[in-house]
Amino acid sequence: MESKIQDWHRADIKSALEKKGKTLRDLSREAGLSPDSLRNVFTRRWAKAEAIIADALDVSPEVIWPSRYPSTKNDTPAEKHLSGTDS
Repeated sequence: MESKIQDWHRADIKSALEKKGKTLRDLSREAGLSPDSLRNVFTRRWAKAEAIIADALDVSPEVIWPSRYPSTKNDTPAEKHLSGTDS
């Protein structure tokens, strides 16, 4: 059975930000966005918002939203070549 890695819950993200003395509204303003813009990241993919939040938490977006960044470690060589991850 394959273990399923889940995305962080929105409450966990907000709590982690609060521990760093930040809120989503703070991050939105600092990024030059409207105050509630970053809330959209909870309902849709938005790479820029994911990166802003992840940077504030000193992790990569892949850690917070693993479902949005599928692992390529099990790709076949042909799939890696097609996706441009061929080394």
